[in-house]
Amino acid sequence: MMEDILLNLVPLAASTLRGATPLILAALAGLFAERAGVVDIGLEGKMLGAAFAAASAAAVTGSAWMGLGAGIIFSIALAMVHGVTVITYRGDQIVSGMAINIVVAGLAPSLANAWFGLNGQTPFLDGGSRFTTITLPFADAVRDVPLIGGLYSGVLSGHSIPTYLAFLSVPVALWVLFKTRFGLMLRAVGENPEAVDTAGLSVFGLRYRALIITGILCGIAGAAMAIALSSGFIRDMSAGKGYLALAAMILGRWRPVQTMLACLLFAFADALQGVLQGVDLPLVGVVPAPFIIMLPYVITVVVMAGFVGRIQAPRASGIPYVKER
Repeated sequence: MMEDILLNLVPLAASTLRGATPLILAALAGLFAERAGVVDIGLEGKMLGAAFAAASAAAVTGSAWMGLGAGIIFSIALAMVHGVTVITYRGDQIVSGMAINIVVAGLAPSLANAWFGLNGQTPFLDGGSRFTTITLPFADAVRDVPLIGGLYSGVLSGHSIPTYLAFLSVPVALWVLFKTRFGLMLRAVGENPEAVDTAGLSVFGLRYRALIITGILCGIAGAAMAIALSSGFIRDMSAGKGYLALAAMILGRWRPVQTMLACLLFAFADALQGVLQGVDLPLVGVVPAPFIIMLPYVITVVVMAGFVGRIQAPRASGIPYVKER
């Protein structure tokens, strides 16, 4: 009986980890930005732009690592556009983020069509042009061990480098934010930028550094979607993951571990909808596919509306800083 349960749960758990990869990276990206006092709802656009850049570079060079680098560079460039708009010129942070999302949603498929002539897609990637799965040490040897073998070889093993990077980034983010001087300054600038300025530190400089981190993480997230979890770029492939990442960040109360758990919840819902499509459920029958596809977003709304409770964002989040002369 236990073996039958594991037989069904192992692929669902493995799919959950893969689906959580871009969510965790993007949510941590938003976390760093908001901890520094910058609201960035342009995560969706940066992920999508990075996915396009990564797939394009990988298709041209045949190297997944070149694709990852191109995705990170493109995402950082978009983060700097957002930074100049909202930090230097004190523009509206929501408008700037939405503008990035809208521009990239149209620009990426247009460039893909112009360069590759594949109706807004990049060429199919295989071989060295994408990140393939990695078998962890002893995974094959312990495969038949009850319980532990199935979890290790079927759930933890067999993922690509970006997936492992996503989960590794959680303790790294926790350490940076709460155990380093830079993290202390970053949290301070998101709570009381006037005090940071009085202490002789650059509020603008810290916020720009936070956005560079945001760009790096979104770049890895976008590259993961295009050259690890998929085999190329397609139109709107981010499919709202940037907004789900923001919801996970809020649900996690701007803390890395809690944010990761929220991402796993949303990824599990997404993996579950893939399993439930076409299944004849008792007393319900076969649920139409559009309703099943809605499941992750419905769960997001329900959780955010009913279980989050009172949330206190960083006090200076979304407020442009005006340096006193």
